[in-house]
Amino acid sequence: PNKSNNNKKKNNKSKTKRMIVGVLGCMAERLKSELLEKKPGLVDLVAGPDAYRDLPALLQRVRNSGSGAMNVQLSLDETYADIAPVRAAAAAASEDRDEKSKKSRSAFLSIQRGCNNMCAFCIVPFTRGRERSRPTQSILEEVRRLSDQGVREITLLGQNVNSYVDRSPLEQRENETTTTKATPGSSPRRLTAGFRAVWNEPRRLQGENARRFAELLDRVARVDANIRIRFTSPHPQWFPDEVLHVIRDHRNVCSSLHLPAQSGSSAVLHRMNRGYSREAYDALLARARDIIPGLFVSTDMIAGFCGESESEHCESVDLIQRAEYDKAFLFHYSLREKTHASRHLADDVPQDVKLRRLSELIAAFQHKLAARLDAEIGRKHVVLVEGEWERDQERLHGLSDGGRFVVFQKNKLPSCSPGDYIYARVDSRSGGTLLADPLKRLSSLNDPAIEWPANSSSRSSVS
Repeated sequence: PNKSNNNKKKNNKSKTKRMIVGVLGCMAERLKSELLEKKPGLVDLVAGPDAYRDLPALLQRVRNSGSGAMNVQLSLDETYADIAPVRAAAAAASEDRDEKSKKSRSAFLSIQRGCNNMCAFCIVPFTRGRERSRPTQSILEEVRRLSDQGVREITLLGQNVNSYVDRSPLEQRENETTTTKATPGSSPRRLTAGFRAVWNEPRRLQGENARRFAELLDRVARVDANIRIRFTSPHPQWFPDEVLHVIRDHRNVCSSLHLPAQSGSSAVLHRMNRGYSREAYDALLARARDIIPGLFVSTDMIAGFCGESESEHCESVDLIQRAEYDKAFLFHYSLREKTHASRHLADDVPQDVKLRRLSELIAAFQHKLAARLDAEIGRKHVVLVEGEWERDQERLHGLSDGGRFVVFQKNKLPSCSPGDYIYARVDSRSGGTLLADPLKRLSSLNDPAIEWPANSSSRSSVS
């Protein structure tokens, strides 16, 4: 009996001290049955992206019962607007210089969650739920906190970030002047010219004076003229000219756009349910480059989507060659359960053909990229210094306004440290890395030493 009691105590003790293994986020939602039901004991806790507030209760349930706990319910209104994340960048602001050099001075700020687009290949609507946006006021408050903590670059995040719309009552919003007023009585979100909406917004969600992405971006940029602003990931259908004008008019909004094409074929785009044709996409790209001088453009593209013919693939190669992207995320199609494609389209392109087409897309991109990188030699860039270069501790590295990776000799600007802006001239390159000569440590993004791209007189210091 005593031996039995001792074993029981040991078991209870091991249960108390054992590690609890949890899987969180959209993959947890997608694999919920696989993780807890089909493979019992693999993990203890599964929480979907809208269940983080329930984590204390889930942990307690696991401790009390010893069995698995799960909450993967998606929400129509959860944005975590009232939760301030703990960031390494914020901690770096109060530490010594050596410690700062090890940490980023950049921060990610979520403004929107979910997606309503239902692209045929994409599982995001099923793992992240319907679109909902944070109130503008909570976003601006977080930007101010980050500014006070010394953060120098903020990336606005969302699954469909530029479809942001704040419908909170006017009396709950701050009374500040902006250059991009919502038009009373208009649709809460304006489409890019030549694009169609891929879902119909319910009438109950359509309200006057809704704040759209262009107005939010304008307000965020005005909080601190020396914090760079980026955003990702957008959809091409939500780029009305107002958004492009805000990017042009604020020096601290990076001249960088992610325009995920997915395919260069109108027929494939229709099967993907993307809401635009090749011609409309081409027009958007041309207009964006015309409005924003020196624009850095990246894209996504899929090789071998359902039913893609050889001629349709060639149209994608043609788009890469003509668009001359600065960065590209290229993939071969991989079927995802629950999506429209998995239910209604045949994954009929052989795997070896997908891989061959992907290789051709990569080759076309790299050929054009080499010429664009060579053209950088002699150009000057504003660079946000991030820290020591891992390959050479005598050099510092940072990102240009567009997002190019730049390195320079540390001893040429001995007072420079992470979080500083410098002005640098590109002397050469090594692959995709620009090797630069640092000309000056900048006092601000409005430093008179900066030579903005040609025809950018409108890229003013309105911030």
